[in-house]
Amino acid sequence: MNFREKLEGAQERNRSLLCIGLDPQRELLPVGDVVQFHRAIIEATQDLVSAYKPNLAFYEALGLEGLRALEETLKAIPSHIPVIGDAKRGDVGPSARAYARALFEVWGFDAATVNPYFGYDALRPFLEYRQKGVFLLARTTNLGGRDFQALYVSTASGNYQLYEVVALKAREWNRYGNIGLVAGATFPQELKRLRALCPEMLFLAPGIGAQGGDLAQAVAGGIDSSGKGLILSTSREVLYATRGPDFATRSRRMAQGLRDQINALVAASQAAR
Repeated sequence: MNFREKLEGAQERNRSLLCIGLDPQRELLPVGDVVQFHRAIIEATQDLVSAYKPNLAFYEALGLEGLRALEETLKAIPSHIPVIGDAKRGDVGPSARAYARALFEVWGFDAATVNPYFGYDALRPFLEYRQKGVFLLARTTNLGGRDFQALYVSTASGNYQLYEVVALKAREWNRYGNIGLVAGATFPQELKRLRALCPEMLFLAPGIGAQGGDLAQAVAGGIDSSGKGLILSTSREVLYATRGPDFATRSRRMAQGLRDQINALVAASQAAR
């Protein structure tokens, strides 16, 4: 089973396009132990999500304790739910191969986020894991992304913004069908443009919730013709709904509300087409 098949299985089973990012921030935790916290969140939300997305930066910032917490967190995620390693890796030659091996073999992620800036030869080690998903950064959620991603690039087929060139290259390189794009929900017009360029590609759309992405516009612009093809990711809004003892219950309530809202928006968008 490849990543897309596993993802679609989880989406069907849980009727969900929602992904929960697992970003352990010590100062926000309602309990002292990262693993205990994540186990409670996963147990409370595992029937509501299509994927989980651990952000490696937060685990690495905790040192060896964080890496052990990541290991135990991955064990707590049910095997039928795909896990996206949010690593944004990218490098050349042996380094790229080492990054790919670490993400896909050592940690066992079903997919990973990758920086395309180094070009195809640096992406190839990731893409050669044909059963794994590889999400290339196209339009990121942050305002500063426009410093480079909005620049115009002259190509043989015309002038495009850099984020569009990434999409065109992704389409060209997608020989194994395992490339997706990171397209921030905070920029719904760019997300819509990326869908026009890559109508059948999987999109990972972070930025709903605390980052202020417009959920309705993200759904309308990001879903494919079948009403899928989109993973909408949120972290802080669900993880840290409260610091009280009922944090897991509150997180479940928030996740369920988001899932149901997304499903209603998908149905409305499909009906309008």
